[in-house]
Amino acid sequence: MINSQDVSVATKDLSVLFVEDNDDLRENTAEILKKFFKVVDTGQNGEYAMEKYIEYHEENSVHYDIVISDIRMPIMDGVEFTKLIYSINPSQPIIILSAFDDSEYLINLINMGIEQFIKKPIDYQELLKVLQNVSKKILSCSISSDIKIPTKIELQNHFIYDRENQSLVNVDTNIYLTKYEIYFMQLLTSNVGKIYSNDEIVNYFSSMNEAIDAKNIRKLVSKFRKKLPKNCLECTYGIGYKLIPYSS
Repeated sequence: MINSQDVSVATKDLSVLFVEDNDDLRENTAEILKKFFKVVDTGQNGEYAMEKYIEYHEENSVHYDIVISDIRMPIMDGVEFTKLIYSINPSQPIIILSAFDDSEYLINLINMGIEQFIKKPIDYQELLKVLQNVSKKILSCSISSDIKIPTKIELQNHFIYDRENQSLVNVDTNIYLTKYEIYFMQLLTSNVGKIYSNDEIVNYFSSMNEAIDAKNIRKLVSKFRKKLPKNCLECTYGIGYKLIPYSS
């Protein structure tokens, strides 16, 4: 069974647009989604949802993180709606709700690139599992930056962290790193000097299918500091952690 708290870690800062023509199903599912997502908007058909999609982007300068849509709807169905979404945002994560007899529609959607489907009637455990997986991918991608990240990060006292090989070297000596220490360094070196909050750290670990909380982050930092040069890993109380690179 999916743990709702694990799902919340991945979804709590994300937005979702839920499109479904059945009023009861739309309202009931929206109430469930509101327990997990920061923003939940709904639409009763593709045409109305398309207006919401464009309006949300105009107001926020970003698209919804996730779109969930039924296939069979009046005015504009899920296939046409999906085509329009991809014409605006080809990388939009879309989850399709499909009934048993929707196979003729599914072929078109698969050809468009849809990978996530949920069978109707909705199994909410399945829904949470799909939402968790999609949200983790979104969080993992959001950590990547358009700025080119150096492969090797130079630290004090001749320490060098190699992002490509995920290794820490002091002169010619390899420093053993645990899996969690590697994940932590990959995050810290993705934007050297940036302070990463506990929530960002938790979200990153969750995107790697690993669970960590604030208490365990402190334990991780305490042990990890012993392997790093002095004053290399800085903690700003109540805010988060950052890596201090070498400065000549």
